Amino acid sequence: MSGNFQKRMFLVCASLWLVLLSLAGCEYSSDGPLKPSSSNFEVEGKGFFLEASLDSGRTIHLSSDTLFLGLQKIWSFSNCALKSIDLNYEKKDSTLWIAPTIVYHATEEECPAPYYRPDTVFKEVLDDDALKGVGQIKVKNDKDSTLDSIFVRRGTFELDTFMVYVDSSFGDARNFPLRTKTKRHGKHTGSIMMVLDSLTPRVFYWRTMKSTCTNRVDLCDDVVADTIYPTTWNISDTNLVPVHYACADTNLTYCINSKWQNDSSALGNLQQRPDTIWNYSTYYVEDVPQCATFDDFGYVNVAPGWTSKFIRRMFVPGEDETFCGPSSSRKKMIFKLPGGMVLDNDSVKVVDGLLEAWDEATVAPDTLISKD
Repeated sequence: MSGNFQKRMFLVCASLWLVLLSLAGCEYSSDGPLKPSSSNFEVEGKGFFLEASLDSGRTIHLSSDTLFLGLQKIWSFSNCALKSIDLNYEKKDSTLWIAPTIVYHATEEECPAPYYRPDTVFKEVLDDDALKGVGQIKVKNDKDSTLDSIFVRRGTFELDTFMVYVDSSFGDARNFPLRTKTKRHGKHTGSIMMVLDSLTPRVFYWRTMKSTCTNRVDLCDDVVADTIYPTTWNISDTNLVPVHYACADTNLTYCINSKWQNDSSALGNLQQRPDTIWNYSTYYVEDVPQCATFDDFGYVNVAPGWTSKFIRRMFVPGEDETFCGPSSSRKKMIFKLPGGMVLDNDSVKVVDGLLEAWDEATVAPDTLISKD
């Protein structure tokens, strides 16, 4: 007992001694947090940014509008060392390059922790001389990596909403190419066009399978085959199709639906069921002024039997505009649904084929009167 008591007293005395040493180390008022840097510390240099956007990611910037340049994830040595952000402009051919530079200046008085600063947005009004002959603006970082680009155009934007009824005849690919009317209630609108791209023939293999009723309801004398084929077919395996029977008199019930018992050991001969996949595409086609293009495009409910809604923001070039596009053709815009704008410089043959299909397409009936 006495030995254990001495050990406990020793531990208590040792703990008190450590506490006293701790208090002695903090008793001077001159003590405080360690300095982040040595005296007369000063450093200056260039930081970097990881993301940038022009006009919040829009496609077209009007030369007369304010240009919004957003910089995100800026690193400037520390969270309070940012000295300035310099916007450097350089014109090459028809492109105006913007290369922002992050300048920092840190001293011993500033906080030391590296920190991504909040997003920064610049509002720039570029004069006519700066944009003369410019058809595109691009922003790059210190590694010459292009982070965003926007077309520069002279003209106006037109925002419009179209309601287009898609007739039920669009549900049968045998009718393609098929398109809607381009004029509704005296107003020109865009047209929905569906085009048959290709046919994919395929064959399903199947066998009949004996099925016995385990709980008959009526003992009818005359029965007829009532085989119910599946609504979906498995092309990678042989499909087993149960053979059911029903009373010839439709007023009588032969068997309870849940009481059929299939016998996979009693199969018929292997048979084939030919089938064809109709591959088709849907497009929105609109007549536009020469060299006009879409700046924004959205739609809902493009399906047979439904009224589709389209909202598009179109750029109409002014008299002083010398650049054209991006466009499908000089007087038509084609937008794949779903997908995006079909551009002439990427797929001239595709555009020509779609324009030819549009001219040859049957105009579907417009049986529904909807409010624009």
